[in-house]
Parts: sequence; C-alpha cells; structure tokens
Amino acid sequence: MAAPRNLTSDGGGGRQLVKDEENAASAASAAKGNDDSPTGKRTKSERFPLSRWEFVVFFTVFLVFATGLLSVYLTMPAAEYGKLKLPRTISDLRLLKDNLGSYASDYPARFILGYCSTYIFMQTFMIPGTIFMSLLAGALFGVVRGFVLVVLNATAGACSCFFLSKLVGRPLVSWLWPEKLRFFQAEIAKRRDRLLNYMLFLRITPTLPNLFINLSSPIVDIPFHVFFSATLVGLMPASYITVRAGLALGDLRSVKDLYDFKTLSVLFLIGSISIFPALLKRKRVYE
Repeated sequence: MAAPRNLTSDGGGGRQLVKDEENAASAASAAKGNDDSPTGKRTKSERFPLSRWEFVVFFTVFLVFATGLLSVYLTMPAAEYGKLKLPRTISDLRLLKDNLGSYASDYPARFILGYCSTYIFMQTFMIPGTIFMSLLAGALFGVVRGFVLVVLNATAGACSCFFLSKLVGRPLVSWLWPEKLRFFQAEIAKRRDRLLNYMLFLRITPTLPNLFINLSSPIVDIPFHVFFSATLVGLMPASYITVRAGLALGDLRSVKDLYDFKTLSVLFLIGSISIFPALLKRKRVYE
C-alpha cells in the first residue's frame, strides 16, 4: 500500500502547487463547457463563412455583371425611371406592366435585351423576384414568346449561379444549409447511374428550392451537362404555368395562387414520369 502523500512536507509551496493545479483544471473545464454551450456554438456558427479571397472573387464577379447591366440600361431609350422598380407584390407588377406596355411595343429589341439582362443578373446573384419577371413576360409578350424568354433566361441565370458557386459557394452553402447539403449529397451518391432523371424530378417538382439546387450542384459534383439539361427541360412546366398566369394578372391576388393543390399535383405527376425509366430499369435489375 502506497504511503499517503504529505502535502505539508513542502510547506506553503506544496499547498500552492496543488491549488494551482486545481485552478488550471477548473479553467480547462470551464473552457470546454463554453465550447459545448449553445452560446459558444452560436458564436462559431455566426462567423461569416467566406474568406477574404473568396469575398474578393464574389465582389469582382458582381461588379462585372453590374457594370454590364448598367451599360445595357444606359444604351436604352429614355424612360420614366421613377416608375420602374422591381415588383414585390402582384399590385406592383400590375403597375409595372402598365408603365412598360407602350415602351416594350416601341422598342421591342432593346426592351428584351434589358429584360434578359435583369433576369440573368437576379438569378445569378440570388435576388428574389424572378417569379414576378416570369409573370411580366407573359403579360407583355404572350405565352409563346414569354415562355421561350423565361426558360432561356432562367437556364442562363442558373448556369451563372452554378459557376459562381463553383468558385466561392462551398463555405456559404455549408454554412446556410448544412443538414440539407448532407442529405442532397447522399441522395446524389445513390443515384449516380440515373442522375439526369433525378435532377429532372427535382427541377420539375418543388421538392427542393431552385436556389439551393443552383448553389449546391457543383458542390456535390453534379456534371455541368447534366445540370444544364435538367435545368433547361425541368423548368419548362413551371415556366409555362407562370407565363400563362401572367396573361390574367387581374385574377391573381398573390403568388401563392399560382401553385395550388391542382398545379402541384400536375407537377409531381410530370416529375414522376421523368424518374419512371430509372425505376423500371432498377426493377429489371432486381429481377
């Protein structure tokens, strides 16, 4: 049996040593507790995710796009810019349509250039309001021309957002949607052999927000040709519904009226058709 330690044999120095060890242990325990506490976690999670270099890249790309958009606006014929603003409600959209109706008729080519530039800019930098731009296309250009414009602009803007996210998007998406990103990555890994069908399903149905798909696709290693094809084709049903609704703005009370139960059911039905070949092949493999 070991002899008990004589703490008093060293006098005050021994007692001071033990006291220092106890204080150090308490400080370490407190520090660990702070790291594990919700406050500690919150401080770490609230840190801005982009590094200085990534922020510079993002700002440079934004500045290039903004300069191009401004150049387009400066070359357009004079207009009453005080009446022009990005709509946030259906009422704002009706006023904008009334103000732009004659302008779009007098300068169709330049107006379309300005419309496309604005749409792609908003889609690239995740600025809310593209659904109002789609409704405006139907109200000003009709179903056919409006549908073509919306699909092409939405696809171009999504592709720009894809490449922007490829540059600086990983820390931002991991910071904003960590759980959703892990789920998406796992689903993509399980469907590598039929990735186009799965991406079509996601684009056609509102299963995941388009903003999240645009930003996270390069992070989970979705090939660009798959992303482009799924975006171009998958956005067509919803674009058609939105553009067609733009013909009757007076009947709309809010954006929520666009996607009622019947519309969502149709979209999910079309989306299910897109993944049916993959399900059929899997069944044959199991047999």
